[in-house]
Amino acid sequence: MDHRENLHALLMDLEADPDLLEATRNILKAGYKGLKFTCRLLTPGDMGTVPSSLENAADDTILICVCGPDTLPQLQDLLTADRRDAMALPTVVVMPVPDADRIMRLFDLGVADFIIPPLHGADFWPRLLRLMRFRRKNRTLEWQMKEKLGLRQIIGEDPGFREEVRKIPVAAESDAQVLITGETGTGKELFARAVHYLSPRAEKPFVPLNCGALPAELMENELFGHRKGAYTGAHAAEEGLVHQAEGGTLFLDDVDCLSQVAQTKLLRFLQEKEYRRLGSRKIRKSDVRIIAATNLDLEEAVRSGNLRSDLYYRLNVIPLHLPPLRDRQDDILVLARYFLRKYCREYGKQVHEFSPGTRRHLLLYRWPGNIRELQNVVKRAVLFTEGPVIYDLHTTVGPLEAERSVEPFNLAKAAVIEAFEKKYIRSLLRIHNGNITHAAEAARKHRRAFWELIRKHRIDVEQFKSEAPVS
Repeated sequence: MDHRENLHALLMDLEADPDLLEATRNILKAGYKGLKFTCRLLTPGDMGTVPSSLENAADDTILICVCGPDTLPQLQDLLTADRRDAMALPTVVVMPVPDADRIMRLFDLGVADFIIPPLHGADFWPRLLRLMRFRRKNRTLEWQMKEKLGLRQIIGEDPGFREEVRKIPVAAESDAQVLITGETGTGKELFARAVHYLSPRAEKPFVPLNCGALPAELMENELFGHRKGAYTGAHAAEEGLVHQAEGGTLFLDDVDCLSQVAQTKLLRFLQEKEYRRLGSRKIRKSDVRIIAATNLDLEEAVRSGNLRSDLYYRLNVIPLHLPPLRDRQDDILVLARYFLRKYCREYGKQVHEFSPGTRRHLLLYRWPGNIRELQNVVKRAVLFTEGPVIYDLHTTVGPLEAERSVEPFNLAKAAVIEAFEKKYIRSLLRIHNGNITHAAEAARKHRRAFWELIRKHRIDVEQFKSEAPVS
């Protein structure tokens, strides 16, 4: 790093001691071996403009928060905004000696370092230079992903969700087909765009198609196009989506809705990278990556005959599964606050928080429409709320479906165990074609005990025998 250049600091005053704030400003102003910070001071009165300040921050920017002894809530809100709305600015906290619990909480929120008074330039500059080098040279793939085309909406800390997020750069580096599964509204197209815009195909088109929105007889025409006169009404030649996506990515949402004929055509295209427009004998080559998505269990669709098994295996090279929002309890309020800030900025509203009762309602509701439903609920709540706090979702957005009850621990645990046992036993019976003895041996249980589990869960063994191949 060239120490002769100026760098940038956002200096946030969170009810700090005036002497502590002044000492911090003087150290930054004095600089170090030719390096100086241009400093912008933000105060608690500027909290409404903080998200846009963070979002528009230059690459060489550090957020320095000078805090008073009782400003942890404001600091937590600020750090949450930083993590969500900007590219995780390196954050240094200057504050009187905090307790250990407070330090760990702030580290969990992403604080990079602490500086405790009395202040000296020797405490500041090595830390700030290290953070600058990290900021400039080691921006992660996740930050890059969130910079592109609104992809910073990929938000959440749930372990299962984060595990799928970590697969995105791996999927992007290859050119293999990706199959994204998950309920409606979980963000499947957002993930597909992330894979595309992190891949070498990023400069080429990303073309989405909802397979369930078109009649079966029009699907082939939509994908591959037609020549003039190919059918009644085809007065001019038209290129299909495969041609439009040349060199890029074709995203097939609701791929389970494809007819058997369309499945056959798509399978041939995936195998040969060739296609023909309707009415044409000319074979065309294509360089398009396919990313498919569905909200159904495609293995079940294969077993029922609704989906070709060879097409399923072609599409399911790299699987990504997005968990439903009801299984991401820790992310519900994080997402709700993200949408709250987003729509407050969009509509010029001054709504800052959800009431405790509203937060409870958000956490207990089952969210059948997942993130898309949560987004719409918060959007309407922002529009209808007049004061700074959203108190009642029922009156602001209309009645929601019944909340789920909070079960006692032992009942919730029993339900999870029961679901696991049932799924595990059915899986073994399917593998062993309904042979109880072999399934029990695989489970390392006595046959009698295994049979008791079958009876307990009322599993029909005969259905697995009927699935056995006929010799």
